[in-house]
Amino acid sequence: MLPERYAWLARETGPRMIVEALKLFGTLEAAGSRNNPTIVAWAKEVGGEVADLYKADSIPWCGLFLAVVAKRAGKVFPQHPLWALSWSAFGSKVTAAGLGDVLVFTRKGGGHVGLYVGEDAGAFHVLGGNQSDRVCITRVARSRLYAARRPLYRVQPDNVRPLHLEASGALSLNEA
Repeated sequence: MLPERYAWLARETGPRMIVEALKLFGTLEAAGSRNNPTIVAWAKEVGGEVADLYKADSIPWCGLFLAVVAKRAGKVFPQHPLWALSWSAFGSKVTAAGLGDVLVFTRKGGGHVGLYVGEDAGAFHVLGGNQSDRVCITRVARSRLYAARRPLYRVQPDNVRPLHLEASGALSLNEA
């Protein structure tokens, strides 16, 4: 269930990647050496090298989450989608992010990727996987942004727009 401050997202009719991502909201990584079969099944659904490489939810899965969302939304994901920084080649570059755009971030030891749902003065509000070991919305510092990419649309949804939100909640420091 979406937190109250993001409940408005459930009423958005697009972009399709947001709609598909929201269907997975709350999916939780299994504790310890166990694996959530849902997350592991996403790798099989995505197929190719992802199915070959991804075997346990202890492996960072933000890129896997985005790949399954993109596939379900009919979008072509980048080569090597498990690696967050690969998403900087997705879609087209934008200078100002809008609802449903892919945001790529740097972090110590790698990167992180998720979907833009809004922003405040210091952070982007990101819908993503492997954020506190679950699919949720978290705030990521603007200073960590590596790339903002818009899915390729035949007709861009009318609700792709910047959204200015209240700065509430802690900043995510490391999504690994």
